[in-house]
Amino acid sequence: MLFSRYKRHNIKSEYDERLLDLINHLKEEWDHAAQTQDAVADSDLEIAQETALARQKYFFIYKEARIRQIKNNQIQPSVISYDHDKFE
Repeated sequence: MLFSRYKRHNIKSEYDERLLDLINHLKEEWDHAAQTQDAVADSDLEIAQETALARQKYFFIYKEARIRQIKNNQIQPSVISYDHDKFE
């Protein structure tokens, strides 16, 4: 019984760490897409859609992390804007 709890805790912490890494990666992708959209003078619908998709991926995984009550000191609270609730 003791070992199964220990193993379960290790597995959970391992997947929590993977989820945090994914969140950080998706945030970087979203930032890159937003910077690209801002930098391109003639941004078209495709660039806007790529930025929106990157944003939605980030918020989907971020919501999962909140459900799992994962804490990460690297994610800044200013990342979340008030208008993300309309996409949930």
